[in-house]
Amino acid sequence: MEITIVETDKQKNDAYYVRNTVFVQEQNVPPELEIDDLEAEATHFVGYVDDQPIAAGRLRLVDDYGKLERICVLKEYRGLAYGQKLISAMEAHIQTSGYPKVKLNAQTHAENFYKFIGYETVSDQFMDAGIPHVTMIKQL
Repeated sequence: MEITIVETDKQKNDAYYVRNTVFVQEQNVPPELEIDDLEAEATHFVGYVDDQPIAAGRLRLVDDYGKLERICVLKEYRGLAYGQKLISAMEAHIQTSGYPKVKLNAQTHAENFYKFIGYETVSDQFMDAGIPHVTMIKQL
């Protein structure tokens, strides 16, 4: 998978395509919650396989940490370590930017995946867009 930091409208549309497919179509998140007013301040990432967008995520640098958001991989590409590769690239960007830790709100079905790659759960379960989540952190 080739991971790109979004610089063009086409790349941003590719990231939005993956996010829309996973969150809006598959998980029934309302479109107005998926694309929000934080898009402009975020750094967007998109992963390509054979020039097709298959993974996406966005990153915001907040206070003393990088916040991973909207991490997703198209259904047919899950279980092939693409999510882990995307997160590694995003973590490297956070580290290069001088931030010591990462934070994310994980859907509870993905909590064990994040634990496997070094994240620790630091909250009780809460609902976001009708989906149960927990907050997780990782020291870089």
